[in-house]
Amino acid sequence: MTGLKTLSILVENKPGVLTRISALFARRAFNIHSLAVGPTEVPTISRVTALVDPDPEALKQIRKQLDKLVNVLEVHLLDAENSVQRELMLVKVAANATNRTSVLEIVDLFRAHVVDVHTDSIVVETLGSRSKIAALLEALAPYGITEIAKSGAVAITRGPASLTQQFKENNRG
Repeated sequence: MTGLKTLSILVENKPGVLTRISALFARRAFNIHSLAVGPTEVPTISRVTALVDPDPEALKQIRKQLDKLVNVLEVHLLDAENSVQRELMLVKVAANATNRTSVLEIVDLFRAHVVDVHTDSIVVETLGSRSKIAALLEALAPYGITEIAKSGAVAITRGPASLTQQFKENNRG
């Protein structure tokens, strides 16, 4: 998954937009590795963050076709150096009286949080980069991971510039 690209798609905050975007990917047989949608600081604009793994030519085509979709305002390709990306994960780990202390040490090491405790398991919450989440899963695997729930990645550009504000300023009138 090293070839993953992050698309930040500004869209009108209207029903059906996500359906059109995901249908475009499906029609072209591109897998979406992660998808997150939410409102921005501008109530009429939402941001769709999609992690995809197309070849460079296919990525160029996807961007052009996304730009043509109704309700899509702008499409940005975010690079790792100029953006901050995070995912949220909940993971249920087998943890009983014998191994609970070891599991909790790993949780502390990764600055994760225990959000539920049962006699035979714990649920851990973590927020971080894809690599941090992968490393935590690798460290917890020997104890027995029984369930995982992950959000899609969210991403934002570094620095004071706002993609949403830039769009609004460029489209006045």
